[in-house]
Amino acid sequence: MELIWFYIAVILAISDEIHSKIFWSLFADFYILLGGIIKETVHTNIRLWMVHEGMEAIFHFILLSVLFLSLEIGVLAAIIHFMVDFFHELSGMQLRWIQHRALHFTIESLFFIALFSLTAP
Repeated sequence: MELIWFYIAVILAISDEIHSKIFWSLFADFYILLGGIIKETVHTNIRLWMVHEGMEAIFHFILLSVLFLSLEIGVLAAIIHFMVDFFHELSGMQLRWIQHRALHFTIESLFFIALFSLTAP
C-alpha cells in the first residue's frame, strides 16, 4: 500500500484549494453568471448546489486522473470528495477553514487506506 493513500489525500486537498482559488477569485464573475444560468435551469437551490458539487467533482476527477495517470483514482477521489461535501452540508455543521480541511483529509485518507488495504496482495 505504501503511501499512495497519503499522496492522493494531499493532492485532493490541494485540488480543492486550487478549485476555490480559480473559480472564486480568477473567474468569479463567470462563476456567478454560470450559477445564475444553472439556477434558472434547475429552479431550486438544492439542485443548484448539487450541480455545483458535481462540477467540482468533475474538476477533481480530471486533475487527479491526470496527476496519478489513473482513471480509477480520479473517479474514487471525486466520489469520496463529493460524498464528504454532501454529508457535511446535509448535517448542517458550520466549520472553519481548518476544520473543513481536516474533515476532508481524515475521511478521504481513511477511505483510501481502507481501499488500498483491501486490494493489497
